[in-house]
Amino acid sequence: MSKPEQTKSKAEEVLDLMLRHDAFSKWLGLQVDEVREGYCRLHFTVRPDMLNGFSSLHGGVSYAAADSAFAFACNSHGRMSVALSTTMDYMEAGKEGDIITVEAKEESLKHKVGVYQIRLTNQDGVQLALFKGTSYRTSRELL
Repeated sequence: MSKPEQTKSKAEEVLDLMLRHDAFSKWLGLQVDEVREGYCRLHFTVRPDMLNGFSSLHGGVSYAAADSAFAFACNSHGRMSVALSTTMDYMEAGKEGDIITVEAKEESLKHKVGVYQIRLTNQDGVQLALFKGTSYRTSRELL
């Protein structure tokens, strides 16, 4: 007897839909480890072309990875959501070869607004940055 196929969750289906057209997240090398409603955890490896003039991970790369995790988490409910505002605080610099984990957690979800906190840590558990995102939830269903 064959095993029954596992059905994908709504969050996984939305992620698949988003990644189909997200060339930038693919270019960054983002690997999604887990996605569920209001949550996303992904990781990437710092490449030489991601470094700034001081041989540290460029802040724009960190920001972009956090923004992608934010997008995957806030759209995971199946309603198209877009950023209203974001902020990012940097605590430590990433280095070439680091494996950066980006974890997005929903802090609040209302009819039109969601608030998310995204942490970036390296392979040693050192927190590199903290991103906060507020999303606007449109009425457009994604699936």
